[in-house]
Amino acid sequence: MAKRNKIIYWIATVWLSLGMVSSGVVQIIKLKEEVDMMTHLGYPLYFLTIIGVWKMLGVIVVLMPKLPLVKEWAYAGFFFAMSGAIFSHIAAGDGAKEFFGPILLIVLTVVSWYFRPVSRKLPNII
Repeated sequence: MAKRNKIIYWIATVWLSLGMVSSGVVQIIKLKEEVDMMTHLGYPLYFLTIIGVWKMLGVIVVLMPKLPLVKEWAYAGFFFAMSGAIFSHIAAGDGAKEFFGPILLIVLTVVSWYFRPVSRKLPNII
């Protein structure tokens, strides 16, 4: 059972990391498609840099051993960013195609968080 959980964790975490890094890079470099999407959603363009940088930092923390409290923050940040993306697309009247990526990244975030090894979890205080 533990080996299965470790495999699930690493598959979800690698895919999550790839998704966050790839979307973070295009946000940081302000790829035209990303600029057009942010404009369509009504957000200021400096959000691209903020979100892109935080995604990169979150991936570093999630992949590093230790730092369980900061990992919790990174997972929460991924969840909030992707749920915000989904609701932004819904509010803008976009179709399912536009929020498929964020939904996939939320699922990967939850799976990675749930199956993370004990060494990457906060200790039980109670």
